[in-house]
Amino acid sequence: MKKQIKNALPVAQNSLPVAGAAGGDASLARYIQTIQKFPILTAEEEYEYATQWVKNQDKIAAEKLVASHLRLVVSVAYDFKNYGIPVTDLIASGNMGLMQALQKFDPEKGFRFSTYAMFWIRAEIYETILNNWSIVKIGTSANQKRVFFNLSRAKRALGIMDANLSEDQTRQIAEYLDVPENDVRRMATRVGARDVSLNAPMHSDDGAARDILSNLPDSHTNIEEMAESMEFRRRGYDLLRRHLADLPERDREILTARRLNEPVATLESLAQKYGISRERVRQIEERAYTKLRDAILQETQG
Repeated sequence: MKKQIKNALPVAQNSLPVAGAAGGDASLARYIQTIQKFPILTAEEEYEYATQWVKNQDKIAAEKLVASHLRLVVSVAYDFKNYGIPVTDLIASGNMGLMQALQKFDPEKGFRFSTYAMFWIRAEIYETILNNWSIVKIGTSANQKRVFFNLSRAKRALGIMDANLSEDQTRQIAEYLDVPENDVRRMATRVGARDVSLNAPMHSDDGAARDILSNLPDSHTNIEEMAESMEFRRRGYDLLRRHLADLPERDREILTARRLNEPVATLESLAQKYGISRERVRQIEERAYTKLRDAILQETQG
């Protein structure tokens, strides 16, 4: 699947520098020196190149837009360098996310490309870390995945601070997440454990068996919390879907056409479709957006 996505990307892989792992630190240093030569684009230049790509499939414009943001990928990748994945692999994943962002980006919505691309870069890096977190697959059933993505949230909600769960705490979390206790017990153990390297000594000075990574300092958010944040985004999509369905049909269709669909429908086309003025379409759009926003805020803050 990754190969199919890669082959479908707009920027040719051999047209941009690659952070190869073969040369180690020296190769990575050369890569960083190379990408620093690409100019940082102004907002106007970003809009121009993005428009040329979207309207004309101009690959030269696409390459300029992607190349100017390669240093952003490196910056994000270094934020996650202590999770046991080579920085070059993180950069490669981030670059994939960057080019996928180019495919989805709409310059007419008024956002900077760097802001939009950040989500895709992080999403690809998150996926790489999760896929390489353990040689043992973490969770296959829906219940196990629910525990994996929500364990920290459930523990905070229930006031549980212990790393090792008691039987009573396991029961509370199972009831809170509406899953079997055995799934909570198994996933809590897997999330809190790390694979032990076969090359590491069997015991450290304090008598505990550890791999090399367990001795590295890590000031960043742990993998469980990152996975939970991804689940929160999925919950946001669910909130949007449910409250969007509560809007009147015409309001919902206009809001979706103006703010959620790609390409964005024009006021003129919607005015002709519904037999109303452009100003009336704009008023309906604003009214529906305000109602949707307030409904979501009320549920999340209530």
